Amino acid sequence: MADWSPTQYLKFADERTRAARDLLAQVPLAQARKVYDLGCGPGNSTALLIERFPAAEVIGVDSSPSMLEEARKAYPQAHFVEGDLSDWSPEEGADLLFANALFQWVPEHLKVLQCLMTALPTGGVLAVQMPDNLDEPSHVAMRETAASGPWADKIKKVGRAHLPTPMVYYNALKPHAARVDIWHTNYNHPIDGAKGIVEWVKGTGLRPYIDPLDAAERRDFLAAYEARIAKAYPLADDGKALLRFPRLFILCVK
Repeated sequence: MADWSPTQYLKFADERTRAARDLLAQVPLAQARKVYDLGCGPGNSTALLIERFPAAEVIGVDSSPSMLEEARKAYPQAHFVEGDLSDWSPEEGADLLFANALFQWVPEHLKVLQCLMTALPTGGVLAVQMPDNLDEPSHVAMRETAASGPWADKIKKVGRAHLPTPMVYYNALKPHAARVDIWHTNYNHPIDGAKGIVEWVKGTGLRPYIDPLDAAERRDFLAAYEARIAKAYPLADDGKALLRFPRLFILCVK
């Protein structure tokens, strides 16, 4: 895929950060010395970690140079490094590995999470949130649009895989942890109709579908996709559409 766009991503900064706030609220650390924000993006989740642990060394890790550039400008008090989270490991002494909406993009991320747990010291915390929304109309419409247009051969093998079940995560992580908590939260975000929903997913889930397309194909794909979204999401009395967004949370204490 092309590099991420901080501007597109931050159009819905409050909604995207809400799950990070909810995840951080469950982290059972009164203080920390070294905290990692994995998949830090433009730093919106890093800001929460800086506020929660003002005395800690906060380190953001991301594979996107443009996201890291934005994060460095916004939060110079933290340290940001480029890294591929599929084979990354923390330095010694990490108290918290925090990952908001990252690991759904990482192939075989279950093995990666197991490796991260082994790298934590006793009492260390791994806190992870991932969208679990591939069966929502927003993403069903992506796959239907991809399969139904002249671009079908070009994008027939894109998109991410469904997440494993909570039991799979529990069985994989519990041997490495004293405590494992797993839960789902369904958010219902009021968005400005079909166009607003398209703008939301253009910054994340829609990228694997539209990045390989040329300008004309992208225009036609987005028009066809928006038409499907308009049918799938009725408008509320105030003209908003409610974007239902299930998210999976995992909290492990070593």
